[in-house]
This record gives sequence, structure tokens and C-alpha cells, in this order.
Amino acid sequence: MNRIEWAEPADDLAVADRIAAAARCGSRIAVPGGSTPRPILALLAARPLPWSDLTITVSDDRIVPADHPASNFGALRAALDGTGAKVQPLTEGAAPGRFDLVWAGMGQDGHVASIFPNMDVAADAPPAVIRATPDPLPPEAPFARLSLNYAALCDTDRLILVVRGKAKKAILDDAIAGRNDLPVARLLSTAECPVTIFWSET
Repeated sequence: MNRIEWAEPADDLAVADRIAAAARCGSRIAVPGGSTPRPILALLAARPLPWSDLTITVSDDRIVPADHPASNFGALRAALDGTGAKVQPLTEGAAPGRFDLVWAGMGQDGHVASIFPNMDVAADAPPAVIRATPDPLPPEAPFARLSLNYAALCDTDRLILVVRGKAKKAILDDAIAGRNDLPVARLLSTAECPVTIFWSET
């Protein structure tokens, strides 16, 4: 497995610092959706970064209009409104290109981006934006998705994984040790770049 580094400290400020360091030279960055990124994006948006040189996309999204409350792209665009960053939506079937940094999250079931445990997503497929429909659909977000596949998530110079909570830590430890084959385990085994994990209890 690739080299894994555990960040210390690993709080929201530390994540923002790591992303800002990559962004200062102008970068292509992928970020996750959900609630965890919101305070981190707020910290970033307040910083004097070379925003006009940054292209930022979501690692996955629900197939809904950009102004829908469930849209990760809409939430990202709102979070970075006024910064001057280029915020790009996902397009099904597109080859997203190489990233300077990919920021991934992990769900309670070990999913990454919108690759869920019961999905047959080939780890050796070329980098692409794929359609991904959870089965069953989560009741809080009952939508089909678009997602970077494993190769697209790993087509980067740096991969950071931000994980919160003791329950997720146990899943992550098992993935690293080879005791499960959840999407997070497949992501880590696919990645050839250094991986930094930002884990904290809260």
C-alpha cells in the first residue's frame, strides 16, 4: 500500500492550511460534498489566495439542478462566491484531468465520493466521471449521483482523506490493515501518491 501519513494536528484549520498550501501556486483541486467541508471552505474563502488561478470541482454530486439544496456543486459555488475561483460541475463520461490535490471524505459505510460498498466500480478503469446510483437510495438524499471513479480520485499529486469520529476510525483502520474491501480500502490501494489522513474524534 502507498505511504500513509497521519496529520497532527488534524482539525479543520489544519485541513485548510494543507489545501491553502497547494492553492498558493495555482492548482486544480477536487473537494467532497456533505457537511464536513463547509467550515473548512469558509476558512479558505477568507484567505488571500490566488483564487483566479484555482480550478475547484466536487468529487461527486447528486443529479439535481445547481440551485437545489442537495447540490454539492451549488454548495461549493456558494461557499466560494466572490473569491474568483473557477468552480466546475461534473459531466458524466468526462475525463476530469489530473489534479494537484484531491480531498476525499468517507461515509459511515466506508464509501468515498459517491462510490458505495455495493457498487461494482473497477479500480483499473481509466479516470472518468461516472454515474453512480446507491442501492438503496439514502432517504436523506434519494438521488442518482455523478462521481469521480477510483482512478480519477487517485490521478493527483496529493490525496488527503478527512475523517471524523471514532466509528469511522475503526473502519479506516480495518481498511488500511486489509480487513475489509470497502471503497475506502480500494481507494487507498489504488493510490500511488502520498496520502495524508486528517482524523479527529469530532
